[in-house]
This record gives sequence, structure tokens and C-alpha cells, in this order.
Amino acid sequence: MSEVYAVRRGLLRDRCAAVGSAAALVSRPANVRYLAGGAPPGAVLLLGPGGDVLISPRDPGGDPADGRTDDQLRVSPLPASDGDPAVAAADLAGSSGAESLAVEEHHLTVARHRAMGSVAPRLRLADLGATVEQLRVVKDEEEIACLRIAAEITDQALGELLESILVGRTERHLALELERRLVDHGADGPAFATSVATGPNSGQGRHRPSDRRVEEGDFLSVCLGANYRGYRCEIGRTFVIGTTPADWQIELYDLVFAAQRAGREALVPGAAYRDVDRAARHLLDSAGHGGGLAPWTGHGVGLEIDEDPQLAPAAMGKLDACVPVTVEPGVHLPGRGGVRIDDTLVVRPEADGGPELLTITTKELLAL
Repeated sequence: MSEVYAVRRGLLRDRCAAVGSAAALVSRPANVRYLAGGAPPGAVLLLGPGGDVLISPRDPGGDPADGRTDDQLRVSPLPASDGDPAVAAADLAGSSGAESLAVEEHHLTVARHRAMGSVAPRLRLADLGATVEQLRVVKDEEEIACLRIAAEITDQALGELLESILVGRTERHLALELERRLVDHGADGPAFATSVATGPNSGQGRHRPSDRRVEEGDFLSVCLGANYRGYRCEIGRTFVIGTTPADWQIELYDLVFAAQRAGREALVPGAAYRDVDRAARHLLDSAGHGGGLAPWTGHGVGLEIDEDPQLAPAAMGKLDACVPVTVEPGVHLPGRGGVRIDDTLVVRPEADGGPELLTITTKELLAL
């Protein structure tokens, strides 16, 4: 993997050189991990004329969840009492002869930016922008393998929950149990706060679990994901509790299922982001649910649970192969509940079988 990280850092260095900057400071945690292999909390990565160095408030390697730092990378532990690693990096870049330093202005606070300028007043601070995020969009097969394992863990945790007794248990209790099961099956932790929604709460995106108890006849919608070696996936499913689904539940479920399938089938290399969104949104809008839909149909996943690309009506750009995304349409009827179906997939060309479905828990409307 050391060669992989070195190549990634080389690509970033080339892009910086193209805009006249010989040094770059990466401070956003996911970007640091992408380029360095490991990202202890608070660490920053300096790519400079004096070589690449990871400046960290503590020794890396203490927590496996932080990842394993590239062996070829120089590591400089910085005790917390000695100040801000980003400021120390600016000082080092200035003393190494760099005239300019590209920084992630979208991540740095104004205070940190000013402090960096004060320790290296002759160093011109330029904006790196979202350069690293753009490099992260297309995943290599090693990254996809991590996502695939994260999805397997998530499917296992959800499958076990579906075999247990659910009536009478609270949303909060079920969410905590799901997160425990994720860790039991090998996850570093949940990819995001697990959402469990019952009855009138069901179908809402990222509903915060409450003390409402599961009742017979409820819709139960669940959204969860595992974090495995830093890579995060997402799955969402909706079920009916304890009885045959009502006609309105079947009708609503079939509609959302059709929309989700249309979005999945639109995931081909070269497809516009907005066209994938439109494929799913059009069905729900035509059925009269356009006013309450989420502003996007899906998004990229990887080292963060919400990455580029955004599959939204105004999104610009086109899909590449090997880009993992979610497709997650949903409808919520106030006071009644609703349906959300969410999968993580990898964009693949038709010659390779089309989009690769990572989350495989059944999408059949089950009565639990």
C-alpha cells in the first residue's frame, strides 16, 4: 500500500505545481488518511520541498481505527502543549524554503489561517480547494474491497436484527443493538448515527431514534452502515411489523421500490449526476410526492459517508467507473409514516455486469 499512497501524494504534488505552489498542507482528516494511510486525530500532512511529513499531536498507531500510517512517510509527533500541527507545518514549510503553501481553506478556521500567516509571514497561503476530494471520487479496487467488507458486515447486523422480536422495543434500543452488532462482526464502528424509525416516524431520512416503541402494523425503516478500515457504506430498508401489510403500505412501498430500481439502473459510466436523480425522482413526483422529497437521490461514499458526487437535480458532472454511490429515494407521509430504500453500489460498465450492488439484504416487503 505504500506505493499507492506515494502515487496519490505525487498526483497532488503535480496539481499543486501546475498552479505554482511547491508545497501543500492537508488538514481535513479524511484527506489526510487518503494520502497518508493513517490519520490520528488532529494530524496534518505537509507535502513540501523538504519531503513529506505527517505532523501529529500524538504518536500514530495507537488506535487501529485511525489506520496504519505509510511506512515511507516521515512522522513528526507534536505534543499538544506545543501548539497547533497546522501552524507547525506552516513554520516548517517556510523554514524549508517554500514561497507558497496551498491549504484547505474550506477546512481551516480563520483563526488557524491567521496563526499560520503569523509564524511564516513570507509564506504565501493559497487555496488548495477540493483537489484531494476530487482525487478521492474514483476508488481503486483495494478501496472497493474495504467497502465490500463494510457492506457484508452491515448486511449481517441487519439480518440478525430481523430474526429477533421487535414489538415493544424502542427505536433507541434497536439502534444501539444494531451498532453493537456492527462492531461484533468486525466494524471499527458505525459509519454514521444509526437511524431506526417506526410508525409515523418511518420513511424520514436520518431520523434520530426516539423512545417510541414498535407497534404491530407499523412501518419500520432502518438506515445503518459499517465503518471498516475507514471506509463507510450505507443501507436502508423498510418493513412492516407483525401483520400483513395494508393496501396503502404495499402501494407506497412498490412506488419507492420502482424509483430506487430506476435510479440503480441509471448508474452507468458517463451518466450525468442529475439524470440519475431524475430517473428516481420522476416516478415519485408523478405520483404526487414531489413536494416532500429529499434534495438528492444519493451521494458518494468512501472515507466519509457523504462524499462527491451528489446525485441531485442541479448537480454538475458525469459518473465514472469505480465510483461508489448510494441510491436512496424515500417518501414520508406526515402522521402515517413512509418508506425509504437505500443501497450502496459501485458504478461499473455494462461489459463488467453493470452497477455492482454491495448491500444485498432483501428488498422484499417483509412482515416481521
